[in-house]
Amino acid sequence: MKELLKQLPSVDELLKDHRTKQWLESYPRVLVLEAVRTAIDARRKAIFKSAETKTGRKIDDALFSTEGVLNHAELILTELSEPSLQPVINATGVIVHTNLGRSILSEKAIQRVVEVSRGYSNLEYDIPAGERGKRHVHIEGILTRLTGVEAATAVNNNAAAVLLCLNTLACGKEVIVSRGELVEIGGSFRVPDVMERSNATLREVGTTNKTHLKDYEKAITGNTGLILKVHTSNYKIVGFTKEVHPDELARLGEKHGLPVMWDLGSGSFIDLTTYGAGNEPTVQQAVDSGVDVLTFSGDKLLGGPQAGMILGKKKYLDPIRSNPLARALRLDKMTLAALDGTLGQYLDMGKAVHDIPTLWMLTQPLEEIERKARLIADGLANISTGNLTVTMQDDTSQSGGGALPTGNFPTKTVCIRHSTLSANQIEMRLRTGKPHIISRIKEGMVIFDPRTLNDEEIGKIVEAVKTILQH
Repeated sequence: MKELLKQLPSVDELLKDHRTKQWLESYPRVLVLEAVRTAIDARRKAIFKSAETKTGRKIDDALFSTEGVLNHAELILTELSEPSLQPVINATGVIVHTNLGRSILSEKAIQRVVEVSRGYSNLEYDIPAGERGKRHVHIEGILTRLTGVEAATAVNNNAAAVLLCLNTLACGKEVIVSRGELVEIGGSFRVPDVMERSNATLREVGTTNKTHLKDYEKAITGNTGLILKVHTSNYKIVGFTKEVHPDELARLGEKHGLPVMWDLGSGSFIDLTTYGAGNEPTVQQAVDSGVDVLTFSGDKLLGGPQAGMILGKKKYLDPIRSNPLARALRLDKMTLAALDGTLGQYLDMGKAVHDIPTLWMLTQPLEEIERKARLIADGLANISTGNLTVTMQDDTSQSGGGALPTGNFPTKTVCIRHSTLSANQIEMRLRTGKPHIISRIKEGMVIFDPRTLNDEEIGKIVEAVKTILQH
């Protein structure tokens, strides 16, 4: 064993090699050192393992050569130098895919991010006055124009928006909410948990399936701070049900001098029913209901960056924005720029549906999806192997992101089956290859849903499958 260990090249020897010198010109020294040391250590462990098992098998001499160690180190270095956050191709048909980054930014939003992040900006500078300004003004104007609200701001996500509003308006007081609206969102975050952190006390009313206006009114006491309505955007209760409409709650709040808040969750500016894409209350409809404060996400049906939108009456928004917690939850300049770019497109709703990727994926005609499916199927059919079966099938896409749980999105999928490779093997190779292609498996087949694909990605999928089957 000692003789084998002596054969291993040292780190200093390897750093003098011409290949390593080239790496040091392209990669940080710390990564090159880690790659070389890891490659040497792997061989050292192999020697010890061979001695422990006493197999008596001869270890390949190539493992100890400078060339062998450097080949291994190069693979390690390539992996170490790659960013952890990687682009992927979403072929699942899930539009607002939480695990894959939710909404895709529009070209306009990306352009605004590049413009603002390339140099300095007036993030907190009032140019006309020549003095310090407020960052929320950069999106407040467009939000008030689009919705008619008195004031608006945004924080880093909708859970933060709810937390900030509750902490500001109901700290140390009770918040009345229907038992049927105590939702759990992604990552096991629950409304009662957020409420507890806000230092407000939950006061449940009604039952799981039925809550009446009288239930809210009976629960009002001198310690009530807020009436909260939560839109169940990630599930639906159907059958023998009853919920109180927001306009009724708004009148109840006005009667008792209490603010009424509506957590919309997804937050859509487009009436998706006109496109047959589900029934979701719009932000404009929520404003018209008369509630005092609205919250919703920026990266779901809005189609923008991750953000938590807070809209409503100025007398409530002013203290919300002044809460010290607001500073901890505030948006950075790039998110504000992306949000501004996204919201600006809603000034022309017709164009917004086509130019904001999330909206286009939700509303694109079935003929367009079928066209893309045909491109994939034809491309795969040209692969020179008799082991691959390619079919097209009717299926259903999902909106994802805890939105439109009952939405029906007919789609055309491309399904592949191989005679020797399992669906799991193909899916894994697509997922771990370059580019990373995320597909799904159904009935022993790998499924590609073109709803979430563009034409450029279609060609990459065909090439990836071809590479897998030819190796």
